[in-house]
Amino acid sequence: MKKKLIIPIMLALLVPLIASWFAYPDTHLPPGFGVFPPQFVAEAPGFNLIVFCALAFVELVVLALYISPTLFGFKKVEPAAPNKPLPLPVWFWLGLASTLFFWWLMWTRVTVFGSLVYYAFTPLWWSFIFTLDGVVYRYNNGQSLLSSKPKTLVISALVSLVGWRMFEYYNYFALGNWYYPQTESIPSLSHEAVVVIFLLAYTTVWPAIFQWYMLLNTCPSLVSRYSQGPKVAINGNVLLYAGYALLFLMVFWPYPLFWVLWIGVLMVFSGLLIKLNIWTPFADMAKGNWTSALLVALATMLNGFVWECWNYGSAHPQMPITNPNYWVYDIPYVNVIHIFSEMPLLGYMGYMPFGVLALVMWIWAGNVFGFDTKILDTDQH
Repeated sequence: MKKKLIIPIMLALLVPLIASWFAYPDTHLPPGFGVFPPQFVAEAPGFNLIVFCALAFVELVVLALYISPTLFGFKKVEPAAPNKPLPLPVWFWLGLASTLFFWWLMWTRVTVFGSLVYYAFTPLWWSFIFTLDGVVYRYNNGQSLLSSKPKTLVISALVSLVGWRMFEYYNYFALGNWYYPQTESIPSLSHEAVVVIFLLAYTTVWPAIFQWYMLLNTCPSLVSRYSQGPKVAINGNVLLYAGYALLFLMVFWPYPLFWVLWIGVLMVFSGLLIKLNIWTPFADMAKGNWTSALLVALATMLNGFVWECWNYGSAHPQMPITNPNYWVYDIPYVNVIHIFSEMPLLGYMGYMPFGVLALVMWIWAGNVFGFDTKILDTDQH
């Protein structure tokens, strides 16, 4: 079973390299490949009204699904009674105090604490993760990752480190949907220090998503809202090989297929697990229960607003920028309408498939390495 899980993913990593051999006959690799952290490569195509309107339409449909699921065939379900709130645990207050401190430090960029200002990003996010965990504990009858599943929390950080590094890898082939302009502008940090800072920051992605996911699942009305919808079964083989094809084509047409960075990888991982009869949110969708897929997607987008807000504030309005993790986007066709964010308005919806992918990758990793992948007590995987 492990070979059946690992070999197709190794192939998914090789597909863009194989395509690059033909797409870039001189270098056989895309420009900027391997530079870490990724830097600016080339100016992406500018605003395109047709692409903008088409993407906006798709996003409005998704928004309508969340707001009025009955329009899409979902039945109304009586929600369960919510849990009685408990007092907030001590780690909530410690996390909140630490969050506020590192938030203040990263945005004000004061150097009274010396070089600590350059390292604020990761402790800020881990502080926020513990704060969210305390809220989950309060509304989930005393159950949270930290209180009930600390091993899961630690493993999610390790999966996050490797998982996000994989997205940085695919981003090279998309010619840099995002990049990090400050990594060469802080002379007091060596390149080795910057690499360590980035790898530590990568540990925060999956844990933050899972905390939001658990928090949304403490709301019975949300859990029941999407539990009886249309039964949509997806063929794993079709999904898997279509994902391979898209990842191959993305290398040749990185700008028109910029969205493949998220959708193509999701198709590969999900198609593989469906093919092997391993539970994913799509297995529930085949039975009409869309809760897992829609709530983890929503959780990730909510977290995305915080990601983008804190990132933007670390570089605006004043200089210097002391956050080496600060990123900007170079997304083709729709890189307009920035509201206190480097992320364009329509780009936020990209967090939604990424959230589903984060959960699917987590399940894949658990089946490969043999750890428990249950985030919720009601999980079937």
